[in-house]
Amino acid sequence: MHRFAALLALLTFAACAPPHGPMTDIRGAMPDLAFAMTRANDGEAVNAGNYRGRVVVLYFGYTNCPDACPTTLSDLATVLHRLGPKADDVRVLFVTVDPNRDSLSALKAYVNAFAPEIDGLRGSEDAIARLARRYRITYQVTPGPPYEVMHSDSVFFFDRDGRARYVATSVANAKLITAHVRQLLQ
Repeated sequence: MHRFAALLALLTFAACAPPHGPMTDIRGAMPDLAFAMTRANDGEAVNAGNYRGRVVVLYFGYTNCPDACPTTLSDLATVLHRLGPKADDVRVLFVTVDPNRDSLSALKAYVNAFAPEIDGLRGSEDAIARLARRYRITYQVTPGPPYEVMHSDSVFFFDRDGRARYVATSVANAKLITAHVRQLLQ
């Protein structure tokens, strides 16, 4: 319980005073990467094992998001561009929290607009809820009218072995984020 409270405090105050720029070190405080979903880019069933050996960036959102999602994915695309050829060893996983509207084709078109290293992931409502609970992400879809979607803005970074290493609530500082990702690539 104390560990959970400490992690919650870290996530809550990550934007206020992070110890390493915009990133908070979460080693040992969050579980390893684990999921089973469908990759929109090729329609294949994938799990965390498909990404072992690569640095993974995990972000939850939806394709109709008016501001946070496109900004975050654009910022992550900038980081990938700054990595040059090393970007091949990184995958950004964009997990939709709105599977009722985000078809595989819509999700594929959306993530492909940002960078080829971004994989759109779609699962059942239960699979998304399990993954969100695993990383303590909150989201809510209200069918409406009006149709509304709310989600946390945390971005998780995993090392090549799938271990949780960092969380950020903003990836706008491409220079600092790139430096942290380079460190995970070593």
